[in-house]
Amino acid sequence: MDLNDYKLQVKKFGSIKLNSKIPKNKKFEFLEDIATADIAFECYGRNLSELFENAAYAIFDIMVDLKSLKSKISKNIKLKAETVENLLYDFLSEIIYIKDADFMVFNKVLVKITEGKNEYQLEAVIYGDRIDYEKQKLKLDVKAVTMHMFMIQKLKTGYKALVIVDI
Repeated sequence: MDLNDYKLQVKKFGSIKLNSKIPKNKKFEFLEDIATADIAFECYGRNLSELFENAAYAIFDIMVDLKSLKSKISKNIKLKAETVENLLYDFLSEIIYIKDADFMVFNKVLVKITEGKNEYQLEAVIYGDRIDYEKQKLKLDVKAVTMHMFMIQKLKTGYKALVIVDI
């Protein structure tokens, strides 16, 4: 896609430009010139479960070369929140917590989101392995998800989210 095609597909959102459509065959993309000492990404999904999975894949990709990692260990995550935004924030924060507490990195995720009366529920399994500096190609250490510019938007064809993480 060239610059003119990109300009046709973006929509002004504050001082940054975000895709107004879900790109085909794209889970996420890193956004430049949004955060100086942080990393920003936009992720996509046809439904909320896929959106959450793709947000997790973006986090994983920031931390490790996914091809250098074998999925030997699984971790279950169950969360509830009043809003879908809070649920995504808590989910990504939980991945970072498990990374730090259990000294692990991940390369695969399965997510199921359900909507109740007054809350959203998440059941997820993340797969990965203990950090091994000799076998894995580690990249950056994600410290936290930030609320700065954090958002989820429903589109005609699904969902997208903007996330900035502190490294």
